[in-house]
Amino acid sequence: MALPTAKKLFSLRWLLLLPIPLLWCGLSSKGWLDFVENKFTDWRFQFRGELPSPLPIIYIDVDSQSFDEIGNFPWSRSFFARVSQTLIQQAGVKAVGFDFVLSEIGIPEAVDRAKLVTGNREFARYLWKGPPVVLAASYSAGFFRDINGKKETRNLPLLSEPMGPIESLEPPERPVFNVGSKVPFNPPNIGLIDTLDGGTRWVPLFAPSNVRTYYHLSVELARLYYGLGPESINVTDDYLELVRPDGAVQIKVPLREKQLLEVNWFSPWVAPDNNPRLGFSTVYNYAELLKSEVPEEHETGVKFFAQSFWKDSIVLVGPTDPLMQDMGTTPFDEVPVPKVGVHGNLLKTIISGKFLKYPEPWMVYGLVFGLTLLVSGFTIVGGGRGVFTKIMAVLMSVTYVALAFHFFRETQWLLPITAPLGAALSTSFAALIWQVLEEQKQKGRIKGMFGTYVSPELVDNMIDSGNDPQLGGHDSEITAYFSDIQGFSTFSEKLGSGPLVELMNEYLTACTDIVQSEGGTLDKYIGDAVVAMFGAPIKMEDHAYRACVATQRVHIKLAELRDKWKSEGEKWPEIVWQMQSRIGLNTGVSMIGNMGSRTRFNYTMMGDNVNLAARMESGAKSWGAYTMCAEATKQACEKFGGDHVVFRALGRIVVKGRTRAVPIFEIVGLKETVTAQTRECITLFESGLAKYYAQDWEGALALFAQSRELEFNVPGKTPGVMTNPSLVYLKIVKQYQIEPPAKDWDGVYVMTEK
Repeated sequence: MALPTAKKLFSLRWLLLLPIPLLWCGLSSKGWLDFVENKFTDWRFQFRGELPSPLPIIYIDVDSQSFDEIGNFPWSRSFFARVSQTLIQQAGVKAVGFDFVLSEIGIPEAVDRAKLVTGNREFARYLWKGPPVVLAASYSAGFFRDINGKKETRNLPLLSEPMGPIESLEPPERPVFNVGSKVPFNPPNIGLIDTLDGGTRWVPLFAPSNVRTYYHLSVELARLYYGLGPESINVTDDYLELVRPDGAVQIKVPLREKQLLEVNWFSPWVAPDNNPRLGFSTVYNYAELLKSEVPEEHETGVKFFAQSFWKDSIVLVGPTDPLMQDMGTTPFDEVPVPKVGVHGNLLKTIISGKFLKYPEPWMVYGLVFGLTLLVSGFTIVGGGRGVFTKIMAVLMSVTYVALAFHFFRETQWLLPITAPLGAALSTSFAALIWQVLEEQKQKGRIKGMFGTYVSPELVDNMIDSGNDPQLGGHDSEITAYFSDIQGFSTFSEKLGSGPLVELMNEYLTACTDIVQSEGGTLDKYIGDAVVAMFGAPIKMEDHAYRACVATQRVHIKLAELRDKWKSEGEKWPEIVWQMQSRIGLNTGVSMIGNMGSRTRFNYTMMGDNVNLAARMESGAKSWGAYTMCAEATKQACEKFGGDHVVFRALGRIVVKGRTRAVPIFEIVGLKETVTAQTRECITLFESGLAKYYAQDWEGALALFAQSRELEFNVPGKTPGVMTNPSLVYLKIVKQYQIEPPAKDWDGVYVMTEK
């Protein structure tokens, strides 16, 4: 069975990620993202800022000052008659709209009914003449639709959610005029003031009933602004039109869901240039001045209504006192403001023709998948360009949002943000997780393959850098580590190839695990020899200390292995039970890097300090030691490890190939494993060494003889041990007694073997 190619795996990845953008498309089509999308729309309004009003609109506030001066609701409708008549006849406004229903509901019993009827008659007589005054109607109190003989209540008849035949719709709550007559008065101009779900965003421009079709207050005011009659309104599935008598279309308003229009907010509520406002009581008081017989007062009233801002304007009378509870937030206003502003901004939207535009569903889906493909595609690019491409992915997301804001400011287009951005980011996140898992899996494969040849740290560096290995190196201070099995050639003679390989694998595994656990990096195996470095490629300050500790852990582990091999009986010859390993260390600046040919090279170490470490390992045999290091290692170890590692001075030697003497030391053990007897042995030995340097041969012999009895490695007793430092120096001192050194001898021993 053939393995899938990388191209097929990449295609499969996209196929499995496909449900994520599909899910966002589904959420968008169901309207479940509207809340977040509306927030983005509000921010776009704020980014765009105010727009100049296409027509003069003046708000007359039914505010707290008006209540203080006129009294609480309900007012006599003579106030409305007086203000409306004055605004139209004296100020020259084109139309007046009232943003509250003049209903009989809620009128207290204590109200003077006679005054109420008088006020109704005055307003009714004025309205009977057909002035451009639009009174409000509302479905907010509920309407009823008869389905299968059952009455049901809804706030507003929406054509997108039909519940029964149109003929069953009852009219909204309309203005009521109790004029003391049995014949009800039906005002000619009635406009709906409902918004969708009580919000300030979507508005139904009309609502059918079994009596008539009711158009929104803003539609009726737009009709009156252009001087058109009720017959000028024409509605199709997609548009509401105002048609002039000559058949030309004055305004063509696009409809959403056959009925709705979204308000294009031109400004916040507090905007003196766009929303001039006056208190109702103020306007009424000036209107009353027109009836004054005092010339100055009359002239004051005339001047007030002769101001230019009244001419050809639309006046909206609405409640602005918070106690009227007709407040709501807008894209510009986070704190609730009077909802009469909805009608003003909707009227501006209709007159200006600046309708908010949305792309078709297929375009939304295209934007979702297009942005998702671009952003997630750049997100999952790895290698050396990974950081750059991920920055590009972020920039693409930001650019799309910026373009959406720019398009809205310039063209009124509302490109979707939530679904495309959500799909792009969530798909990218999922793809990134997938990529991380794949990279970790691949990293594991690489570490599994190459970690057996080079150190795991080096493999990690190769993977993390994203760069191919290059020839070359650099100088760095390290501690070089060399180990070798004592008498390994004899093992080769005694064991067949199979058992030898098994034995070496067990031994080398134990040594390597300890070296790497202490932070060392395996350089290579040379037969039974282990070559490692501490301090590269991962830098560490305490590399010498770690290397010294590793040597003692190796000796402890080897003792455990000897016991294990011995317990396995005849499987292993006695020589295996006696196995000993010698280790040499040296600390200093060495060349570290990839050495070899351009097609095959190793990460290794080179230099004089590395060679000296090798001499420490081979030279340890001459001094009867199993771990030997140069003075540089001892000093570096004690700098970080204090007295945790116990050393014994072995003298000063000149190794083969060098001319300079090097102080050498045996690593005896760790503080917690070194016995009092061993410490006494070290004291006696180093005292004997001092006598040796002073050429006090007798004194040296006496002290070395005493230390010999306390040595921890004893020939014939300790497995594999043939000699120890005390025995070695006893032999050297006796030789110097027979053949004294030259007069200028400084105690340095020159080695003739590697």
